[in-house]
Amino acid sequence: MLVGIMSDTHDNQELTLKAIELFNINKTELVIHAGDYTSPFTLKLFNNLKCKFAGIFGNNDGDKLLLQERANGNLHNQPYIFTLYEKKFIVIHEHHIVDALADSGHYDIVIYGHTHEAEIRKSKNALIINPGETGAWLYGKATVALLDLKNMYAEILKLN
Repeated sequence: MLVGIMSDTHDNQELTLKAIELFNINKTELVIHAGDYTSPFTLKLFNNLKCKFAGIFGNNDGDKLLLQERANGNLHNQPYIFTLYEKKFIVIHEHHIVDALADSGHYDIVIYGHTHEAEIRKSKNALIINPGETGAWLYGKATVALLDLKNMYAEILKLN
């Protein structure tokens, strides 16, 4: 089972569409967004996904009511905790408590964004994933992550 992971799109519609196309090509079963869509119009693009979508609010997300409406109710306050195929996920936006969450032993996968820097690493038994910045506004590197849940393997993919 493949999970697509993205964050920090910051209204970059062109790169958000590229990410969605990449997830569709790879037949992901779920796409997780770790926050900072910025404006509600960006969420219309997610209607092009051919899989389920879930996300959280980031620190730059303004109109939460309209964002939630445009996301068809699929946005959550952080932390967003759920289980998928017997793997326990936690999704947050900011990075400050990532290591504590991973080291707690409560989660198999810790996903975060905010830093705009892609990272995949293990801490204790948890896989930590930051997909980097999909919008490419800060560092100019548009990236997303693909997680193979069966093998607990993730990779960073470049969009530009």
